[in-house]
Amino acid sequence: MSAVMENIMGDNAKPAAEAPAAVRGAEAANEARAATPAPAAAPRAARRRIAGSGAFMRIVPPLLGVAVLVLVWQIIALKNSSFPTPLATLQEAISMFSDPFYRNSPNDQGIGWNVLASLQRVGVGFGLAALVGIPLGFAIGRVQFLSAMFGPIISLLKPVSPLAWLPIGLLVFKSANPAAIWSIFICSIWPMIINTAVGVQRVPQDYMNVARVLNLSEWKILTKILFPSVLPYMLTGVRLSIGTAWLVIVAAEMLTGGVGIGFWVWDEWNNLNVPHIIIAIVVIGVVGLILEQALVALAKAFTYEQVSN
Repeated sequence: MSAVMENIMGDNAKPAAEAPAAVRGAEAANEARAATPAPAAAPRAARRRIAGSGAFMRIVPPLLGVAVLVLVWQIIALKNSSFPTPLATLQEAISMFSDPFYRNSPNDQGIGWNVLASLQRVGVGFGLAALVGIPLGFAIGRVQFLSAMFGPIISLLKPVSPLAWLPIGLLVFKSANPAAIWSIFICSIWPMIINTAVGVQRVPQDYMNVARVLNLSEWKILTKILFPSVLPYMLTGVRLSIGTAWLVIVAAEMLTGGVGIGFWVWDEWNNLNVPHIIIAIVVIGVVGLILEQALVALAKAFTYEQVSN
């Protein structure tokens, strides 16, 4: 009887003796899990490092570039007393932009009016070039006969400097303003024609075969197949044209006179006002950059990328 009781007591005592070991194992496992970092912590830290590196590359290198430019500018100003320092130019710019739209006389207006006058000429000439160049590019790309007919003419006239066309404009229009617009038109039209025609010629032949099988009209082919496919090429031509147009208008206005940023630069040179010339150069660059980036954003919005399987 006592042996049986001892056996029973021994069997009941075993779990009690083994329980502390099991508890200790569970506690050790919990401690190990607590000590182990969360799986998302490492990727989150890596993402923060990548974001910080990206912000560093976006901010610091441009600032260093500007600092180098200002340093070189300061050195040139120290070597040449007639050249204004960055600080003197900044003070003059603050004074100028405090009232950019004053108007004392037709030949004495603020820089804001001159920029707007130049933009107006660019807008008219560029718009006319788009109205003529884009449809002509579609026609040249679509019809082989027109491509062969206009190809030599475009190759001959495209390398001609836009300012070489200015005397022709003065001779034909008898006025400086239409002549400047004519120069913008003739320099803006070539990139639009060429890029649009190339875009039409690079439309996949399978698309045209499907259109032929479905017996689509030429209007349906133009609006449903050609235009969506050619749009990125066309916008690239437009972007190139606007940059060229803004370059040409400054030089054309120096020769034709009147109100405009080009004439304003030339007038300030005649007055030996070098700080104003430097300010005008910066303004011309900023306006050109804004026009360029606006069209780049437009082109990206309408550019379709093929998704790989």
